[in-house]
Amino acid sequence: MKLNEIMSGSFDATAWEAKGYQLPKFDIEAVRRKTHDTPTWVHFGGGNIFRAFPAAILNDALNTGKYDRGVIVAETFDFEVIDKAYTPYNNLSLLVSLKSDGTVEKKVIASVTEALKADYQFNDWNRLVDIFRNPSLQMISFTITEKGYGYNEADLQRGLKPVFALGKVTALLYERYQAGKLPLTVQSMDNCSHNGDKVKAGVFAYAERWVKDGLVPADFLDYLKDNTKITFPWSMIDKITPRPHEKVKELLAADGFEDNDYIETEKHTFTAPFVNAEETQYLVIEDSYTNGRPPLDLGGALYTTRETVDKVETMKVTTCLNPLHTAMSIYGCMLGYTLISAEMADEDLRSFIQKIGYIEAMPVVTDPGILNPYEFVGAVINRRLPNPFMPDAPQRIAMDTSQKLPIRFGETIKKYISRGLDISNLILIPLTLAGYARYLKGIKDDGTTFEPSPDPMLEEMQAIVAPLEIGKPDQDWSCLRKLYSRKDVFGLDLYEAGLGEQIESMVKELYAGKGAVRATLHKYVAAR
Repeated sequence: MKLNEIMSGSFDATAWEAKGYQLPKFDIEAVRRKTHDTPTWVHFGGGNIFRAFPAAILNDALNTGKYDRGVIVAETFDFEVIDKAYTPYNNLSLLVSLKSDGTVEKKVIASVTEALKADYQFNDWNRLVDIFRNPSLQMISFTITEKGYGYNEADLQRGLKPVFALGKVTALLYERYQAGKLPLTVQSMDNCSHNGDKVKAGVFAYAERWVKDGLVPADFLDYLKDNTKITFPWSMIDKITPRPHEKVKELLAADGFEDNDYIETEKHTFTAPFVNAEETQYLVIEDSYTNGRPPLDLGGALYTTRETVDKVETMKVTTCLNPLHTAMSIYGCMLGYTLISAEMADEDLRSFIQKIGYIEAMPVVTDPGILNPYEFVGAVINRRLPNPFMPDAPQRIAMDTSQKLPIRFGETIKKYISRGLDISNLILIPLTLAGYARYLKGIKDDGTTFEPSPDPMLEEMQAIVAPLEIGKPDQDWSCLRKLYSRKDVFGLDLYEAGLGEQIESMVKELYAGKGAVRATLHKYVAAR
């Protein structure tokens, strides 16, 4: 069983379907011809998340028979991805959805019609120019990570042939301007807050510099700023897509699926002809398009207002997902766990985050209306975090904890105060913050050491708690006031919020000696 068989005239679907492989229901060649002549969507970033999510929901939309155009992918960073993960397989891939019950769903993705290298050294650049000058183009989108939106002075000085992704995109937008100021939507699908504004800032930086240097007319910048021509909508995307998993490779090999080799490029991109990802996914998009849009809602995307996208983001980041991740990662590291899924089999930890989500965070949740917060938390606790296929680790989640605490917990505390809610109802969120002071020591509950995850403020925070010793009953705890009054770390002075003394008492329990972390966690979770 090979992906390229699907494109052959003599392809027999029987064997594939008998082994549970879902095949495209649309005419692949017809979609490719139509997309080549009248393209509607170019996506920048050919990584695993693109194939597992945006390309997959377009595939679902095509399967309905209500749409007839695919997506053209353009890679701006790692061109080996095109050479090794797209071209040899005729742009086909296999999506393996990993379910929390240990089963999988296997679906061939055929929505990608072309795979191009977005750089001037390749002939593909001329093809991209043609696409951008085509009136039919409706949307360009991105999954290049937040770092991909960066730029610097050196690249701004390179003129109309920049190296960075958004510089290249701006050069292509200039082609569209020259073709008649054609409308287009520039849509980020990266997992960062207010992502459309980040794309917009980068594009404007290049355009402003080129106008200043006399390389393009000032009217080009006016074109980009005209929201009847160009828009930069926000979106919220959520789907875990880890690198190709050994268990999945073995499962596919047992089926007789031969395109299961791992691919690692020189730039250390890890991919394969197959993509494995969790089953749960969310893509909420601001419906602000100037030239029409592909109907991704046919595949499950949710179109809404900018305000609602912001509410979904706030719900996820401040109450229903990210705080639970951080709470369990702090305690997971101290209790010696290396997998999030294994933590979810620990009754204390499972109850810990369940009660944070449903009892303590939910009273101040931002309900976006388009997604139910209770159902969202339920999916996190019952399907997403326990998924045995997801090799996520508390050590990864604990990275940059000092940067996460003010958003993931400080915002909830602030809302309790601003809404006049009883602050004494907060028990497990204070316990999370108390755990941070114990985590900083880098000593597990069994007395062995661990390396706290990278964090720009790690050394500074560790220096604050350096005087404290585990297992020493009578010691000077005054350093805790220095820690928990830090507004830059917690979002507010926790003593002014009325929680400082409560947190201090919890810290003292956590420092009591070996086994104190488990005992303290169990005590407060059981009482809650």
